[in-house]
Amino acid sequence: MTSTTYRIGGDREVRRLGFGAMHLSTEPGPDRDASLAVARRAVELGVTLIDTAHLYGEGANEELLAEALHPYPDGLLLTTKIGVARTGPGGDWKYDGRPTVLREQVEQALRRLRVERIELLQLHRIDPETPLAEQLGTLRELRTEGKIGRIGLSEVTVAELDLARQIVDIASVQNRYNLLDREHEPVLTACAEAGIAFLPWRTVAWGDSGKHAEVAAVAAELDATPTQVALAWLLGRSPVVLPIPGTSKIAHLEENLAAERLVLSPAHRSRLDRLTAPTG
Repeated sequence: MTSTTYRIGGDREVRRLGFGAMHLSTEPGPDRDASLAVARRAVELGVTLIDTAHLYGEGANEELLAEALHPYPDGLLLTTKIGVARTGPGGDWKYDGRPTVLREQVEQALRRLRVERIELLQLHRIDPETPLAEQLGTLRELRTEGKIGRIGLSEVTVAELDLARQIVDIASVQNRYNLLDREHEPVLTACAEAGIAFLPWRTVAWGDSGKHAEVAAVAAELDATPTQVALAWLLGRSPVVLPIPGTSKIAHLEENLAAERLVLSPAHRSRLDRLTAPTG
């Protein structure tokens, strides 16, 4: 039986199937109202891991989640990401891991999320222009100060993960990964060996899973949707995998969470495993 929970950092238990908030509209009006309803419904349905980022609306996504869910129910973990800022030419977005920028984005996230501590903070991207030791050293200092609880990374290679772990404990990695895109298979393997939570994003290949004949066939045989098959495959891939599918519609949210109950037989899993060979 596949476990439905995981302890991030070895101590913070969450439901493995989470929710990515990136697609929630933050503009005033009906779309925002719908976004608030989706976030609240996710929690009603037992989601305990919600992913956001400074990049999503320059903090507007964080504010939306706070409006929808604060005061937060016990057990809910909101994870956010920092390290991308409008500090490029002309105010363009760029990777920016300078200590002053990271500290300011953490302070902003604390205010927007209305919390005193961010239980899981992830570096959205490694800034190639700032020494990694400075970036992670700043996060380690913020953890010592009690402003963050656990430190994660996003879009890293195995070599970058190894280097980061020499500087600070890493609780999670958030890389692009799904049934039809396994470029980061080696990173998942490294996380599994180290007991690091692996949060795949783009979990259902932008909804294209159903266009693959074999995925559609398995879905038909199980009376499920291709999206549910893709998520069930992820949940069965490794106990450290914590998918965070995102949507702006309650119907899709409910469809996604129902994937937790979908059982793939060894034969079905074998057919899906063969769709694309892991790279490494």
